[in-house]
Amino acid sequence: MMLFNSFSFLLFFAAVVLVYYLIDHRYRWVLLLASSLYFYATFNLEYVALLMVSTIVIYFAGVLMAAALTPAKKKALLVGGVVLSFLPLIVFKYLDFFGESLSLAMGRDDPMFSQLNWALPAGLSFYTFSCVSYVVDVYRGQLAPERHFGRLALYVSFFPKLLAGPINRATTFLPQLSRPVGFNPDAVQQGLQLILWGLFKKVVIADRLGIYVDAAYKNPEFASPVALLIATYFFAFQIYCDFSGYADIAIGTSRVLGIDLMANFRRPYLSTSVTEFWGKDRWHISLSRWFRDYLYIPMGGGQGSKARVYANQMAVFLVSGLWHGANWTFVIWGALNGLYQILTLLSTGLRTRLHKLVPLPPALGAVLACLLTFHLVLISWVFFRASSVADAVTVLTRLGQTLPQLPSLLGSYAYTGELLLCAVLILFLLGVEIVDEKRGVWGRLAVAPVYVRWGVYYALLMALLVMGKWNLKQFIYMQF
Repeated sequence: MMLFNSFSFLLFFAAVVLVYYLIDHRYRWVLLLASSLYFYATFNLEYVALLMVSTIVIYFAGVLMAAALTPAKKKALLVGGVVLSFLPLIVFKYLDFFGESLSLAMGRDDPMFSQLNWALPAGLSFYTFSCVSYVVDVYRGQLAPERHFGRLALYVSFFPKLLAGPINRATTFLPQLSRPVGFNPDAVQQGLQLILWGLFKKVVIADRLGIYVDAAYKNPEFASPVALLIATYFFAFQIYCDFSGYADIAIGTSRVLGIDLMANFRRPYLSTSVTEFWGKDRWHISLSRWFRDYLYIPMGGGQGSKARVYANQMAVFLVSGLWHGANWTFVIWGALNGLYQILTLLSTGLRTRLHKLVPLPPALGAVLACLLTFHLVLISWVFFRASSVADAVTVLTRLGQTLPQLPSLLGSYAYTGELLLCAVLILFLLGVEIVDEKRGVWGRLAVAPVYVRWGVYYALLMALLVMGKWNLKQFIYMQF
């Protein structure tokens, strides 16, 4: 298993880059495809075949759609391509979940619903969505079918984005494979900066916070209320640093190779509303856009009655929750975020009147809105992290019951140096995000004196070496 946060991956990537810039650009797709399949094979060799079958399905779906003589035949090929693309995801990820849920609903243990217990192939949810978007884009005429099977296979399996995105579209990815790429020092520098920052967020912050989160959420009924509270706050930053760290490394490695992937995060915890968190290119941008373009808008989007719009939004978030995991905890997580969206829209008039009655300075209003948004998201994260609905209810119930005593419990809690370090790292992260919101940090460094730039680089490298939790803990979103 070659994780981004492993020295084996760094050596692998260095070798790929070296050969990539030594060979003719006409053969680079061969190198990248072979490297991507080898990378995926380190997780499970058998699942490479499944990856290639998915590629074959969309290849022929695209080519046959282009040759279809009637709209009905073209639509049939679209439906067939989409269904066959989703089939592995349904079998490996959801069949057991649906069977177990139906068995419980019927109140009996039927052999018909026996569990398959098949391991979920790494990255299946992500490359399935890439396959589906390709088929739909060809059907819509937004993309000509790719006749070069190798390049299409590379689009599906490109190793930086294979396991956890970003979910790039073929419309932007495929054209980059046919253009010559020369060695660009600026692009390489930007890519290495992103890799360095992504590794820092993962191995220094996320995996350090994860120790406390795992300990408290493993048995929430036995953890102290303060431990649960700390773990809940820590998880919000763990999942952000873990997932955005992966995205930074993916985008950075790709940029070193001269290929651009879309941004996947833009300082989400600075959002002033849940609608901004999800709908204004803040959190998991590539997934939010995928659902917008391939589910929300086709269902009618924001058109029609208010009830229809609200139903469309809730449907998207329920599907989004189920996409994240075959567990009712994820469905509830999606439903909560959908409810937040609807309540935000319903309360627009009320909030406008309150603002007129109690006008606040813009800066103070933004801070309060940001804090409210963060804590609404925080509540939903409890269901996302908990192993079961019962565990999530336990966490929220215990925190709610001890809320009056929490100030005194917090005051008497035995804080360790490691715990305080976690808090300092979170504050550091937020400080960087606030600075970055006004003007990009890397842009600031680009015009800073050389000793400042290299001082930052060396500080991050030293932090990775001294403070990094190099225990090869896999990225959270790889399990989806």
